[in-house]
Amino acid sequence: MNRRKFLLGSAASAGLAGAATWINAAPSQKRELTIQPASFRLRTRRTMDMVSLSPDAPPPVLLGRQGKPMQLRVINGTEDYTAMHWHGLRIPNAMDGVPYLTQMPIAGGESFDYEFTPPDAGTYWYHPHCMTMAQMAHGLTGVMVIAEAEDPGFDADQVVNLRDFRLDENDAFLPYSTARGAARSGTFGNVITANWRQAPVYDQPTGGLVRLRLVNSDTTRIYRLYLSADTARIMAWDGHPVEVPVAQPSAQAPLLLGPGQRVDLAVKMPAHEGQTVELLADLPGQPGRVMTQLRAVGRDLARDLRDLKPLPANPVSRPDLAKAEVHDFVFGWTPEGRAPDDGYCGSLGYSFWSINRTPWPGDAARDTGPLATLERGKSYILRLRNESPNLHPIHLHGLAFVPIRSNRRQLPPLMTDTILLLKDEVVEIALVADNPGDWAFHCHVIEHQKTGLAGFLRVT
Repeated sequence: MNRRKFLLGSAASAGLAGAATWINAAPSQKRELTIQPASFRLRTRRTMDMVSLSPDAPPPVLLGRQGKPMQLRVINGTEDYTAMHWHGLRIPNAMDGVPYLTQMPIAGGESFDYEFTPPDAGTYWYHPHCMTMAQMAHGLTGVMVIAEAEDPGFDADQVVNLRDFRLDENDAFLPYSTARGAARSGTFGNVITANWRQAPVYDQPTGGLVRLRLVNSDTTRIYRLYLSADTARIMAWDGHPVEVPVAQPSAQAPLLLGPGQRVDLAVKMPAHEGQTVELLADLPGQPGRVMTQLRAVGRDLARDLRDLKPLPANPVSRPDLAKAEVHDFVFGWTPEGRAPDDGYCGSLGYSFWSINRTPWPGDAARDTGPLATLERGKSYILRLRNESPNLHPIHLHGLAFVPIRSNRRQLPPLMTDTILLLKDEVVEIALVADNPGDWAFHCHVIEHQKTGLAGFLRVT
């Protein structure tokens, strides 16, 4: 067994969140994932009423391989409805996990078989798209790693799933949403975790090269991240290898990672056992908070970042900007206040946000058309305008796009599925409409999504 297979196949060795499991299933090897009630000691007492894929642990890291079939049977072991979305994966529309748009919600005691072959390697994640706010806020967010066909040469692979929880003084859940939060930047938690733990320490090979996969699966929080060491390099952004140099985040210029976004860094571990590399976050009132530490153990491997070749590009179609058709989208508030029709999938009871000044009428609303219809195989530019003072991580299902310009900053042309819109920012993104179906298009601050800032694009 080669080095990478061993590290990824062993949760203890790789330091992966939860019970890491290889998913490389042939048709006769369907993996069952049961959504169920859970409890966990997030702080001092055990928090009840959590939701996970096991009764007493975070959702596992699901491991697959690029170009190999995956079969995942999601069983609903709760009393609520649910559906599972595979965030960032460019898979068939019927497998995307969006209730009423691509499938019906999964009732308690029922199951749904997701079958797809991921075309892209990289770091992705999964979460429910029905009862989204309730189930995500109570824990149901997990990481999915799709390994490259060939070993890229790291000595270890570390997943860090960043998210917070909103608890009272007895470590019981507080309401996961407030009207004030939904109308602004979202309702923030007060227990900030990495892999459901506060500032966990993970042992890594001394002098080795670690692939640090950072995932923001929070419902609200935007992290400003950097490392305590200067020997690191960004290798991939939202699953896709970087094709231009990207500056390492620093205390002076931290990395903004919004809900739904991911980044892979190659980290050179210190040369002396016991030394650490810290992942730090600048949070309101908490500058330089330690999110997690990588601790050097064992003999010095004396690796060098120059040992690593660029990751192989994923097979994503490149847009032809000269022939691209432009569509405009405005993200902001709405003058309407009616409650959306979310059917079995949970509603916050009102609309506040909108796309093109029309709020999403709800998951179960009938006769709701697409925000735009795109012709398969053609190139498009989507002009995204944020008319609000709040930041919005805008996520597009099923397709990958590249930012080409902004009125506020220089954006490197990194292939992605989620773009963080700043206050008053206008960003143009370009894509090829190469995956047919109805693809959800929404803000990944979940309170914004559930109060109107959502819709879908149709590729015919």
